[in-house]
Amino acid sequence: MGTGVQAYISYRVITKTNLPEFEGPEKIVIRRYSDFEWLHDRLSEKYKGIFIPSLPEKNAVEKFRFSKEFIELRRRALDLFVNRIAVHPELKQSEDFRIFLQADEEKMDRARSYETGIFKKPSDFLQMFKTKVSDVVLGKEKPVEESSPEYEKLKNYIFELENHLAEAQKQAFRLVKRHRELGQSLADFGKAIKLLGACEGDSLEKVFSEVGSKSEMLSVKLQKEADNLLFNFEEPLKDYVRAVQSIKATLVDRANAFRQHYDLYREKEYKEHNLGKLQFVDREKFAELELKADSDEATKRFEHIVAVMNEELARFQEQKTADIGLAFHEFAKGQAKLAKDIADAWRGVLPKLEACSS
Repeated sequence: MGTGVQAYISYRVITKTNLPEFEGPEKIVIRRYSDFEWLHDRLSEKYKGIFIPSLPEKNAVEKFRFSKEFIELRRRALDLFVNRIAVHPELKQSEDFRIFLQADEEKMDRARSYETGIFKKPSDFLQMFKTKVSDVVLGKEKPVEESSPEYEKLKNYIFELENHLAEAQKQAFRLVKRHRELGQSLADFGKAIKLLGACEGDSLEKVFSEVGSKSEMLSVKLQKEADNLLFNFEEPLKDYVRAVQSIKATLVDRANAFRQHYDLYREKEYKEHNLGKLQFVDREKFAELELKADSDEATKRFEHIVAVMNEELARFQEQKTADIGLAFHEFAKGQAKLAKDIADAWRGVLPKLEACSS
C-alpha cells in the first residue's frame, strides 16, 4: 500500500476458533509488520521466562523489499509467529493476542500507543557479561552474575547452538545460490548447443537440439529445487537462528532478575545486621519490613523465571528436533529426486550421442 518510500505491505490475518472469549468463529483483520512488532514487544514485557516466538528481520534492501520472494518469506515467517503463539499454553491466553487478532484499525492504534521499555537488541545479552572500564577505575564492583553449573552449561549451549545454526544456515544459503547458478548455466548452455546444432545441420542438429532441450528442462528443475531449498531448508534454519535470539533475550531477563534478587537480599542482610546494634524506632522497623517484602518478591520473581525457562527449554528442544528433522528430510528428498531427474535426462540421450561418435 502507498507509493514510494511511504509504501508498505499489509497482511490479512484470519482467525478461526470456537473459543468463547473470541468475538465469533471467524475474524479477518489487516495488519502491518509494525503490528506484529507491537504484539511481540507486549508479550516480551509481560511473560518473563517464556521464549517469545521470533519475528523475521524488519529491514530489507530497498530493491528487494517488494519482490515476490521476500514477501512470501516474510508472510511465512509471520504466519509461523502467530501460530506458535496460538499453540503456546500461556501466550495464547494473552489479552494483547486477542486484540491483535480481533481489533479494528482504530482500536489497534489505541493499543499500540502504549510503548514498552524492554530489551530489543540481542547485543544487550552480551553486555551483561562485560565490566565497564570506568567501573574498574572508579572502584565499582562488577555486577554479580548467576554462577551455578546448570546456568553456565545453558549459556554455553545457547552460544554454541547459535554459532552452529548460523553456519548451517550460511551453507544452506550457498546451496540455494549454487542451484540457481547451475540452473541458469544449463539454460544458457541449452540455447548455445541448439544454435551449434543448427549451424552443423544433418544428424548433429537433431541430437544437439535434444541435448539443449534436456539442459533447459533440467534448468527449470534446478530452479524449482532452489526454491524448495530456500523455503523448506534454509528458512527453517534461519528461523531457529532467530529463535536463539529469543532465548538470549530471556537470559537477559533472568540475569536482571537474579541481580535484583541478590542486591535486595544483601541489602536486607546488611540492614538486619546493623539495625540489631541500634535502638529501633518505628520508622526503621517499617523500612526493614518493606525491604524484606521487596527482597522476597524479587526472589520469587527470579525463581519463577528459572522454572518457566526450564519448561520452555524442554518444549524448545522437542519442537527443534521435529522442525530441523523435517527440514533435513525435505532437503534429502529433494536432492535425491533432483539427482534421479538429472541422471535420467542424460541417460536418455547417451545412445544418440554414442551413435554420433561412432
